[in-house]
Amino acid sequence: MPWTEAPVGAQRWVPPHPRSIDELKSAAADCQGCELHENATQTVFGRGAPHAKIVFVGEQPGDIEDRQGLPFVGPAGRLLREAVDDAGIDPADLYITNSVKHFRFELRGNRRIHQNPGPAHITACRPWLVSEFALLKPELVVILGATAGKALLGPSFRVTRSRGQLMPWPASAQHPEDFPVAEIQALATIHPSAVLRADDRETAYRGLVDDLRVAAAAVA
Repeated sequence: MPWTEAPVGAQRWVPPHPRSIDELKSAAADCQGCELHENATQTVFGRGAPHAKIVFVGEQPGDIEDRQGLPFVGPAGRLLREAVDDAGIDPADLYITNSVKHFRFELRGNRRIHQNPGPAHITACRPWLVSEFALLKPELVVILGATAGKALLGPSFRVTRSRGQLMPWPASAQHPEDFPVAEIQALATIHPSAVLRADDRETAYRGLVDDLRVAAAAVA
């Protein structure tokens, strides 16, 4: 049955005083904050170092991530790992997550075709992202693509205008009060899936690595 009501949002599933990322991840497995949980295989929560220097925020899990229950393990994730290595970032310093924790797709025959999450999905899932940041104390936030940019910086944000530039965080957030952390920095860049779709993949990849080198220098 199609979802006909506005999403209730994830807040009722978020533990009031979580002590760890693992506690959040366990609670998120039961989230029904929007209709995406109905068809997705599972919630795909963030993973990585609990005391990461850099937090990467992407869009949503894809088909492979949805099946495996881990973020960035498909083609875009493999490309991101290569770019991280080429930029000189230590993977042990990273935590990686998505703005939306369930896979949104359209069935075409037996294939599940990625669909961008809408504003209602971003808003519904936002409490998980806020809770992750409440536990993580990074030195830098890397925003991957337009959906993550809208989730953190507001609907008017455009990656193409601001990519590769260091911004104050959380001062640049749409709702800075949601992120009560010491003043650090944020940087936006393209999502690695945009590199995979690019006509000139080599140039697009080089641009991603250049942006990540700015991130690497910021935490050196």
